[in-house]
Amino acid sequence: MVNDFGILSVLPPLLAIILALKTRQVYISLVVGIWLGWLIISDWNILQGTIATLEGFVEVFKSPGNTRTIMFSALVGALLIFIQYSGGVQGFILGMEKFLLRVEKKGKGRSRVVVELIALATGVLLFIETSISSLTVGTLYRPVFDRLKIPREKLAYIADSSSAPSSILIPFNAWGAFIMGLLLTQGIENPFQTMVSAMIYNFYPMLAIIMVFVIIVSRKDFGPMASAERRTRETGQLLNKGARPMVSDEITSCEMKEGIKPRAINMILPLGVMIVMMLVSLAYTGWNHVEEASSFMNHLGKALGKGSGSAAVLYSVTTSILVAMILYRAQGIIKIRKMVELILKGISELMPLALLMMLAFSISHVCNNLGTGDYVAGITEEWLSPALLPAIIFILSAFIAFSTGTSWGTFAIMIAIALPMAEIHGANLYLVVAATMGGGVFGDHCSPISDTTIISSMASASDHIDHVRTQLPYVLVTGGLTVIFYLILGFILS
Repeated sequence: MVNDFGILSVLPPLLAIILALKTRQVYISLVVGIWLGWLIISDWNILQGTIATLEGFVEVFKSPGNTRTIMFSALVGALLIFIQYSGGVQGFILGMEKFLLRVEKKGKGRSRVVVELIALATGVLLFIETSISSLTVGTLYRPVFDRLKIPREKLAYIADSSSAPSSILIPFNAWGAFIMGLLLTQGIENPFQTMVSAMIYNFYPMLAIIMVFVIIVSRKDFGPMASAERRTRETGQLLNKGARPMVSDEITSCEMKEGIKPRAINMILPLGVMIVMMLVSLAYTGWNHVEEASSFMNHLGKALGKGSGSAAVLYSVTTSILVAMILYRAQGIIKIRKMVELILKGISELMPLALLMMLAFSISHVCNNLGTGDYVAGITEEWLSPALLPAIIFILSAFIAFSTGTSWGTFAIMIAIALPMAEIHGANLYLVVAATMGGGVFGDHCSPISDTTIISSMASASDHIDHVRTQLPYVLVTGGLTVIFYLILGFILS
């Protein structure tokens, strides 16, 4: 039974938000918020509150789902560094470059649209990790965009708009594992099913990708992007006069092994195995938890919905790493000792992500003990219509993500508040979950301090402020449409 802490229950997440906005240090902000929460629970005894905070971090790992999710996030780093060292990423890039050269030969009028569409498709297909997606798109397509006289701002926009939106829509990655872990802390029995059901209402990332597609095909830019296109078309200048491009020729954090032939299969096969194994693992873990259906396919469909998402992502990334090790060893690329070295290096590179997950689960646990979501829902029950809740959650999540530059930190704070509010107000759960996810991505997408926004500018060698300025009108249009959709569906589904 949760004690009634009243308005004090709001202080920990509120302090975390304020500190994050002020300092831009999400990790420190979450730790302080968690500490304050346990301090309140411990009746303001500093020693007991501090000890409870440390024990709260330990409590995170008592949940098998949380532990699997954190392990998955760390092991994804090992998989990514494997495919980089083996020449898989470089092989993919070389293959794409050959294809782009063939496209260019067919005429600039047609190749311009085709190349931009291929860049968009590449970003969407590399949904496994946002940094790899935006870095690859920006660095790979920059030379051909320059030859076709396409402004750098357009390349940065495509790279940015195809990374996080695709990662949140295709949940077979660390994003999906993170969301499932947060849902699990809120008592959701089938987090994977809940997340997938919410995807159809996650309008912002869908509209963001559709917007890029429409702009490319119609060639009808507006706002500052239209001025950038006109500048490049009339003067041939890829950047504004006086622009300061953020330049980087680095696509990955690990160099390819010297003396080996780059092969795209070294990237495609491990990633393909991971995606397939997620579905297989979901079916396996959920098979015995559903009643016998009339047909195999019906039973399989129900099993996928009942499967353990945290187990599926852990089993899939482990299988993918094993397949990669066998594949690379068979090619003579890497020996066992080097494999161990790379695994440890990859895990260390994604430790900040794993740490963020632990803190996210911890603040969610504290908010549950304080009854934060129940209190906020209670004080808004009389005046807040359930129909308005999804739109309000979307806007609030967007504000936090825009101000802090992190969608993940936003998810950590908002899901612990939004889900109890949805339950008490009687709002549609899937709509509220989607609004929280979409709002986080929306705010992150247009934030100048977001890591994906910065990486997109860097990989595209674009002026960062020009990238933000030219992208913002498109982002605001899609964000505005999303709010309208949530308002309409809020009244229909509530």
